[in-house]
Amino acid sequence: MSTPLLSIQGLSVEARQSDDVVVPIVSHVDLEIRRGEVLGLVGESGAGKSTIGMAAMGYTRAGCQFAGGSVHFDGLELTTASRVELRSVRGLRIAYVAQSAAGAFNPAHRLLAQCAEGAAQHGMMSRSDAVAVALRLMQQLDLPQPRTLGRRFPHQVSGGQLQRAMVAMAMCCGPDLIVFDEPTTALDVATQVEVLRAIHEAIRTLNTAALYISHDLSVVAQVADQLAVIRKGLLVETGPAREVLAYPKAEYTKALLDARAVRSTPERATPERIGPDGITPEAIALQGSTSRGAMPAGTPPVLMEVDDVTAAYGRSKPVLRNLSLTVRRGTTLALVGPSGCGKSTLARVVAGLLPPAAGLVRFDGNTLPKTFKRRDRESLRLIQMIYQSPDVALNPRQRVAHILARPLRFYFELDNTAITARVDELLRMVELTPAHGRRLSTQLSGGEKQRVCIARALAAEPKLMICDEVTSALDPLIADGVLNLLATLQAETGVSYLFISHDLGLVQRVADDIVVMRDGEAIVSAPMAVALTPPLNPDVAELLDAIPTLDPDWLSARIARGDEV
Repeated sequence: MSTPLLSIQGLSVEARQSDDVVVPIVSHVDLEIRRGEVLGLVGESGAGKSTIGMAAMGYTRAGCQFAGGSVHFDGLELTTASRVELRSVRGLRIAYVAQSAAGAFNPAHRLLAQCAEGAAQHGMMSRSDAVAVALRLMQQLDLPQPRTLGRRFPHQVSGGQLQRAMVAMAMCCGPDLIVFDEPTTALDVATQVEVLRAIHEAIRTLNTAALYISHDLSVVAQVADQLAVIRKGLLVETGPAREVLAYPKAEYTKALLDARAVRSTPERATPERIGPDGITPEAIALQGSTSRGAMPAGTPPVLMEVDDVTAAYGRSKPVLRNLSLTVRRGTTLALVGPSGCGKSTLARVVAGLLPPAAGLVRFDGNTLPKTFKRRDRESLRLIQMIYQSPDVALNPRQRVAHILARPLRFYFELDNTAITARVDELLRMVELTPAHGRRLSTQLSGGEKQRVCIARALAAEPKLMICDEVTSALDPLIADGVLNLLATLQAETGVSYLFISHDLGLVQRVADDIVVMRDGEAIVSAPMAVALTPPLNPDVAELLDAIPTLDPDWLSARIARGDEV
């Protein structure tokens, strides 16, 4: 057997919260990756997956430190390497695709320049050659008009487009090892297939090794040769991917597989089946099943109307064109479609962050001012937004308790005692503990950050919550708890949701109505049951067909058939 390119032995990483308090993040982890091999690393949010991914580059987050073990990359011990040695491998020989592309790109520089920068800075090629390579990779990753898109700034593209641009940036240097930290989290299922295809082909063509981190077993199944399952910082199972998927030994691995199987045959959630912590009895038992009762008879009154809205960024081509939709009280409207179709742009228009060029937004029968600056405090309170990228939505210099206290002070003018009690309550509602309130957002996992964003939106007690990919960073078991929590809140308070997602399987479980978008227009607008009744609209059928399964041969079969997405 060949010598491992990356060998992690007995790795332990800890976080120091004070002089006397040290919290273990990862404990005694052993992993090996060989050239041309992909190791899939799966587990729940906060399990330590991203910590291991960063340790593979000899890096720890601020406030964390290596507490034991070794990380050998091609003969170099990374845990004790000098800055010069680390600089010689990071970016050039080891590339990292972060979970949040929005937090990784420089907002002041254009995309193409950032994608080509690494190869030029390391002296691999001239800047013009690096730009040519970056454009080719962007095209392979199915980014529209790469040269035009490359001239945009990060905030001017969708989350899915930004994530693909980051994959192109990582591959530009032709590294020996790529650490993929949830690279398809922000992508719709159709685009996800294209990115997985590009990753699959690049690894095989370049003989590159990869550490592929994800909470979605069906995605990992398509690319991984070996599979490692981690929980609470401990390695619970490892082995050949096909063997682990077919014959799991650890109870936790079986629970993850069961949860994924349930999501493939979705049911709706019933608040009465939800426990005091927002989790069903089945989820507590690591079974992962949810169901929700039917909507009450009659048509609920309209809460919000988007009427013939057109919107654009600057003088560019409109992102939304003559779009109309309706959200009713106490119901959930799902908004789905390919990456870049305008889903998040519509959310910004509703929230007043992007003024529409034409059209109106009506809320509770009143026409809303086009920008949030012209809306009164009560109008702002009634519409809250959970952003797609929690890394850029949370202030990294503020502790979680302070972040959650701000809307309580702004909208309700509570005293400090009441604020402290309410902050603790909000943290428990989203499956966190009061201890998380003392942490900075940089000390949280991606899933934990997302839950803090949910808690902040809940703090305002809104009538409409805009959920922009609210569970995309969460593993299936924890996502079940979040969905059940949202169902409970809707039953208790009558809150409505505009639920933006690329996961059609997830949407089937939470939505009463659905709008499918393409190129800034609504091409399907119907009750969920009607939209999914044959004969299906071609765009809906395409989204359903592109959902990966647990079959490790699913992606290879699509490539062999030459399926186009």
